[in-house]
Amino acid sequence: MRDRESLRAHLTAVGLTLAVVAAACATTQQTEIADKTYCPFMGDALCAKLTVTETPGRLDVASGPPTANLRYVDSSAAWKQYSKVMIHPVMFWAGDDVKVSPKDQTQLTNYFYQSLEKQLATKYELAAEPGPGVMTLTVAIEDASSATPVLRTISMLVPQARALATLKYVATGTYPFVGSAQAEAKVTDSLTGRVLAAGVDRRVGGGSLATAAQWQLGDAEHAIDAWSAQITSRLSSYTSGAAVAK
Repeated sequence: MRDRESLRAHLTAVGLTLAVVAAACATTQQTEIADKTYCPFMGDALCAKLTVTETPGRLDVASGPPTANLRYVDSSAAWKQYSKVMIHPVMFWAGDDVKVSPKDQTQLTNYFYQSLEKQLATKYELAAEPGPGVMTLTVAIEDASSATPVLRTISMLVPQARALATLKYVATGTYPFVGSAQAEAKVTDSLTGRVLAAGVDRRVGGGSLATAAQWQLGDAEHAIDAWSAQITSRLSSYTSGAAVAK
């Protein structure tokens, strides 16, 4: 009996150690959204339709790839008809107390747009204008610390150099000296404007040793790339019929 208890205790300790190591190796990690009614870009009506995901960031066999903290999906939409995506310029929403410079805001939105292009092009034809079978994707980075956020900047639809920028505030309750970012995304039918899906998600630096020396540059980029991949895989799971839209 003692041998079994000793083995069980040892395995538990090993499991906890591996979990800590895995978290320390992550370059970005999902974190809880403090204000679940905060949707400056989407507006109150759509924000009210969002539901809290019980296990955000985890794979759900029934509904496909990892999900956002808050989300809405039109389960009655004819998802399989969509084979193209038109990406709107990425926006940055913040209040007067924003700590991110206008230059960094532009770099962040440009980087996000390029990341979305790169990821979505692996699954869809990128459309330049509305049309049948075309989804419209609109994304906004937001400063969750601002009390009265407004549209501050928008990405430019021209090729840009790699954006070495980050949000200039530090998240609390996570690894020290890591960046954080929150974003909203909305997918609509390009012709009718019908909202097909929407979500809000928040990420912080994962404490990876690989980015420890350059957290000011790396954390926002890793969060953006994770969101781009998540949006792409989630939409693909719906339009391909691999997962149930719900």
